[in-house]
Amino acid sequence: MADALFFSCLLLFLAAMQGTGAVDYAVNGNTSNSDGGVRFKKEIGAQNSLQTMADASNFIWNVFQQNNPSDRKTGPESNTVHRKRRQGSLANDNQIYVNANYLGTYKGDLRREFNGVLYRKMTHICQWDGNGQTSVWLNEEIADFVRLKANYIPSHWVQPGQGDRWDQRSDVTARFLEYYDGLRNGFVAELNKKMKSGHNAGYFVELDYKAKYGN
Repeated sequence: MADALFFSCLLLFLAAMQGTGAVDYAVNGNTSNSDGGVRFKKEIGAQNSLQTMADASNFIWNVFQQNNPSDRKTGPESNTVHRKRRQGSLANDNQIYVNANYLGTYKGDLRREFNGVLYRKMTHICQWDGNGQTSVWLNEEIADFVRLKANYIPSHWVQPGQGDRWDQRSDVTARFLEYYDGLRNGFVAELNKKMKSGHNAGYFVELDYKAKYGN
């Protein structure tokens, strides 16, 4: 994995084995000489990454209303094969991969962007997927919703109420979930809980979303 930074979160393994909610985090980067590796050291740093993963875990569990460790997703330690990523990032089991080339070429506040990516990918580690029945798209949009709630969204995202339909794209759907969550406090948490064993598409009801914002 010559061009990717590898971030390993041993969250599920320790929580399951100890039963105390204890979590360990690790950061492993092998691109110190690349542009992305240099920017990671100067603008982000391993300590910031560790702290952000810890903050993100607590934030996500709060959004999902999983204050009790027994309510959280648990499982064995991951044996994921380290893979080269051409762009962006990947969450696989307990591990998050971030492409070093992406870090090296990103224009803007790199630490803020990186933290937003971690919140999003940590959500994938913590969320339920309906035993594989939930669409990848919905899981992605719930992760975008968490990133929105954490105030780490990119500047180009749409404003509330904008977009042609609720499932148009990630930022529009994240805003839609924010609207739903405002109407029914804890809606996303309940949706995540429902997807522990399956997926109930009927949980969504028809609401006049755009009328709230006069669009």
